[in-house]
Amino acid sequence: MMLNAWCALLSAVERCMSVMQSGTQMVKVKAGSKGLVRLFYLDEHRSCIRWKPSRKSEKAKITIDSLYKVTEGGQSDIFHRHAEGSFDPACCFTVYHGNHMESLDLVTSNAEEARTWITGLRYLMAGISDEDSLAKRQRTHDQYPSNINQFLKADKNGDGLLNIDEVYQLLHKLNVNLPRRKVKQMFQEADTDDQQGTLTYEEFSVFYKMMSMRRDLFLLMMAYSDRKDHLTPDDLANFLRNEQKMANVTSEYVAEIIEKFELSDENKLSGVLGIEGFTSFMRSPACDVFNPLHHEVNQDMDQPLCNYFIASSHNTYLTGDQLLSHSKTDMYAWVLQSGCRCVEVDCWDGPDGEPMVQHGYTLTSKIPFKSVIEAINKYAFVNNQYPVILSIENHCNIQQQKKIAQYLRDIFGDKLDVGDAMNRNSKVLPSPACLQGKILIKGKRLPAYLSADVEEGEVSDDDSADEIEDDFKLKSSNSNGNHQVESHIRKKLDSLLKESQIGDKEDSDSFSIRALLRATHQGLQKNLRQVRTPRHSKSRLSCHSTEKEDDGQETAERETGGQFNRCGRKRKTMKLSRDLSNLVVFTNSVVSQECLNEGTPGDVLSFSETRAQSLVNHRTEQFLAFNQRQLSRIYPSAYRIDSSNFNPQFYWNVGCHLVALNYQTEGRMMQLNRAKFMVNGGIGYVLKPPPMCKGSFNPFSDDPLPAYPKKQLILKIISGQQLPKPPDSMLGDRGEIIDPFVEVEIIGLPVDCCKEQTRVVDDNGFNPVWEETLSFTLHMSEIALVRFLVWDHDPIGRDFIGQRTVAFSSLMPGYRHVYLEGFTEASIFVHVSVHDVYGKWSPLVLNPSFTIMHFLGSNKGNQLRGIRGLFNRSSKSSMDTNSTGLRKRSISDHLLRRTASAPAKGRKKTKITLSESVASLSDQKSSTSTGAGGEGTSGKEGGVDKRVQPRPPLIHRPLSMPLDRLLQGQLSICSPEKEQQDKVFML
Repeated sequence: MMLNAWCALLSAVERCMSVMQSGTQMVKVKAGSKGLVRLFYLDEHRSCIRWKPSRKSEKAKITIDSLYKVTEGGQSDIFHRHAEGSFDPACCFTVYHGNHMESLDLVTSNAEEARTWITGLRYLMAGISDEDSLAKRQRTHDQYPSNINQFLKADKNGDGLLNIDEVYQLLHKLNVNLPRRKVKQMFQEADTDDQQGTLTYEEFSVFYKMMSMRRDLFLLMMAYSDRKDHLTPDDLANFLRNEQKMANVTSEYVAEIIEKFELSDENKLSGVLGIEGFTSFMRSPACDVFNPLHHEVNQDMDQPLCNYFIASSHNTYLTGDQLLSHSKTDMYAWVLQSGCRCVEVDCWDGPDGEPMVQHGYTLTSKIPFKSVIEAINKYAFVNNQYPVILSIENHCNIQQQKKIAQYLRDIFGDKLDVGDAMNRNSKVLPSPACLQGKILIKGKRLPAYLSADVEEGEVSDDDSADEIEDDFKLKSSNSNGNHQVESHIRKKLDSLLKESQIGDKEDSDSFSIRALLRATHQGLQKNLRQVRTPRHSKSRLSCHSTEKEDDGQETAERETGGQFNRCGRKRKTMKLSRDLSNLVVFTNSVVSQECLNEGTPGDVLSFSETRAQSLVNHRTEQFLAFNQRQLSRIYPSAYRIDSSNFNPQFYWNVGCHLVALNYQTEGRMMQLNRAKFMVNGGIGYVLKPPPMCKGSFNPFSDDPLPAYPKKQLILKIISGQQLPKPPDSMLGDRGEIIDPFVEVEIIGLPVDCCKEQTRVVDDNGFNPVWEETLSFTLHMSEIALVRFLVWDHDPIGRDFIGQRTVAFSSLMPGYRHVYLEGFTEASIFVHVSVHDVYGKWSPLVLNPSFTIMHFLGSNKGNQLRGIRGLFNRSSKSSMDTNSTGLRKRSISDHLLRRTASAPAKGRKKTKITLSESVASLSDQKSSTSTGAGGEGTSGKEGGVDKRVQPRPPLIHRPLSMPLDRLLQGQLSICSPEKEQQDKVFML
């Protein structure tokens, strides 16, 4: 019955696919009054949406894996710009796609066509990724959806049968490189009906199960089942207590696991868990590497705001770059629902007295301020009730400021009322808990010495927009001039993006916006002169040198002076309305040049990343002390015109709260940001470590917290599952089978930042086995992130496959699956153990799999080699256990491999130095930079970093150590009560 239901469902989906591939004529709705009639269709590979006619030709497409969501009806910003009743909502839908949340707004001729496309697109998206839906991973290899999809892909002629050649092609797509004789043998074993030479779906399920057998999980089960093919309730309870470190394991909980995950009715009746049920359980959210308790709020939310890191967005309204992209209210809905708690609104004078939101002095589009506030009001508290900070950048005249204040009061209403919080201790900021459901306006406030009946007054006009004004500002010109400038800037920006791949590289000197400015300054000026007329002689594009900002010391000195801004000119002032000033309560924006030693708890200082870096480098102690009592906001430099992001960890390390990133730019830095805030339910508030809230420490010291115990993290990288080919593979599924290896990176205080890599497994992306142990020591684990990366080794470098970043404090102990972000099935299987370390530390490598070796009673040779020797009897990648850790190959092949980035057996731990952990725009001439990030953008990496701090290799364990004594049969396995021996003391 279940099979029939699935087949019926897939048949309906296939009808949708057929209609979509045939094409549907739809109207593409634009911001203007006219729409475009185009034929939209799904390509033959079901990998992208295309349309015609189009001047873009082959480039006119949207890939399925770039889709973010599909919404029904006229809900988007574009639809809202048209009069109500212009379109039938049943015929409307919007496709959001790309890193910049671009929208494709479509109208069909009837509701059935719209429903077909919505259903089909959502089905295709579900097959790409759903990071939040861990329940999807509870599939085993014989469940219908997974196998039917693979079966339908392989069945090229649609006859419902697979021959041996179709199976070979499927295995290549799945990154499986089994010997042909082995495939043929399994094929013949599965082919049991009268139609010899082909596999039906049921036979293919048997074949797929044989191919997918997890040797690692099978051996793990045998270790706890006394070599039986199932786990009894007592066996499973022992496994959960001893390996997974679970407390309070009850018989009821064990019975619930067996009932939920066991597939065999016979095993269920016997109350035992077989290999398929055990595999299903181990691949479920219960055994994910991320602590499931951290999906909910788990930290103290009653401390002052200055004790928290707060998820923050920069220029929230932008969908792309800082010069030419669109502004959309949809961006506020998206970032607020994703956990961001501080959004930015740049307000400028608009027509008819209506303030607008835009990026000033650029060619980005405008949106009404009222629409922005309505979107924030609608989505601010959909997912959580903790306060939202609205960072207002005010450039409006008094009349429009009053309109802004009116909209804020009318639309937000009681959300602005923070009277209860004001009645508490005025010397400290209120807590997130007492501000739930409230919106805080961050903006300028009139000086206290002005009388309360004064309707307006002067305040400083130094803010983030000044950086654009000083360095790269487009002032008014005629429409033809704007078009010419836009075209010229677009070409230069595209060129920069293609040549430098600047998106999200940690070593910010590996890309240089200043180089773009210098190279294009003359060209832009010449371009503008060509379009100038006497009537518009004031049109200009000013591109100032960046040397002033590069001189960090000079900037720091000017900050303390208080008389001049960073460009040496007297500070500008602006008129501020009393109405708008009165709405600012706890978050008063003050000029960042003011002294760090002064101010009230409600004063917020904002810094560009370069000025903040200068403070960190020259006034670390003062900056740390300031962040213990007041809020600081760090925003990207104006030179990041491509909307790339700096490394937020550098500023988190000194306690900065509002580290604002361009949420529209996906990549390494946003992945770190997501991991940071997932630790507390993704609500946008994470409690800072106690030393950052009170007292003092030096985050750049080799031993920043001498009195604190360090943490030793031991990761055994065991195996990989269904690793895909690199996303930018030129040949796609037809490309070579990958040669994967795993890199683990620690991101935290500079002394803790380092990387380790496994060896390479050749020609196996389906079930590679590494069985290698990596060890790390962390001085402040509460702030550290652990980044798992999977690479495809290539003779000329390496290709990025995927990653998952998890906060150290969210790691679960024991045997865990690390699912790569953006993939449903791709994962690596690891064992995690953490120990306290006191005093000076010397490397101690424990083998977390020693229990398997003990229970299996393997011979001494296999014991010392670990599980790898047992797993890989049929794996050509790991048969050889010579000193290089790689299989034997020809001399020429060996030389090629050794010159590439693949790690060898004698690899050194790569220590990430301070200059690599700093994302700055200042020239680091005194050090040789190598760059540490960007894997998500470039796809290729040059290999192991050249700047390696030599470290002694891990020493062999003396026989006196517990593990070796155990392997020699001199010790018994410790009981759970003796787990206190996990602590390692300095002798």
